[in-house]
Amino acid sequence: MTYDLIIGDYAYSSWSMRAWLLFDRFGIARRQTEICFDDGDVPDQMPDWAPAKTVPTIRTPEGALVGDSLAIAEELASRHPDLGLWPEAPLARATARWAAAEMHSGFTALRSDCPMNMRKAYTDFAPSDAVQRDLRRLETLWNHARRSCAPDGPWLCGDYGIVDAFYAPVAARIAGYGLKISPLARAYVDAHLADPAFRRWRALGLVHGPDLARYRRDHAEGAWPGPKPRAARAVAQGTPENYACPYSGNAATHMMEMDGRIFGMCNARCRDKTVADPEAWPQFMALV
Repeated sequence: MTYDLIIGDYAYSSWSMRAWLLFDRFGIARRQTEICFDDGDVPDQMPDWAPAKTVPTIRTPEGALVGDSLAIAEELASRHPDLGLWPEAPLARATARWAAAEMHSGFTALRSDCPMNMRKAYTDFAPSDAVQRDLRRLETLWNHARRSCAPDGPWLCGDYGIVDAFYAPVAARIAGYGLKISPLARAYVDAHLADPAFRRWRALGLVHGPDLARYRRDHAEGAWPGPKPRAARAVAQGTPENYACPYSGNAATHMMEMDGRIFGMCNARCRDKTVADPEAWPQFMALV
């Protein structure tokens, strides 16, 4: 069962991130199309997806279009009940649905004042009172979910699921703007920053697509607060240890160096996303 998925810029499209994380995290097969927010109005870039006019949108194997992130999540959950996108336990499932729905419709001040930008980490952003209220509400919801569901791991309602994918861009905003939150909320944000799927999305955001000025803010910048990627760099030449790209299996033509060793990928995108965060990519790390 393979879906078609269309998304926006990795660095900036928070709603696209939510759907992409579900496909990536749960291994759901997809054919992916990407648009750039700098190439014109979104609906004009997806004529083959009409009447959908926003990203993300999916096309199911039967041809149904689903053009809202929460609707996409619900459709995937109903089609793949074995994956556990929602918790199985009724209490945890109800809690997760509520928290995801409130995120989908709320936190407008945080979303407006702190647009997601996976390429920046600001150190002197001063949140408004409205943003502070959103942060306190997040703490309340997250604390309630963890008390009610008593998960064993770091996620809100048990194993990673839809509710966590929906809060991943919120975690990116809190990290990127240096927002002050409680220690329990910070632990949840840190779990997102360390999650391999989150790191893969951010790695793609660092290297794919143009730097869009309208998402930048005039604040001092610092280092991204997540795990520090392993040092790697693109190189123009060298003899790679591998003959085939670990992602496509095609001939290795674009080189990178890590720990004094040369590895090859089939194109610049495969190489650059790997250089951005080598340990986020299991296919590459299998070579190491």
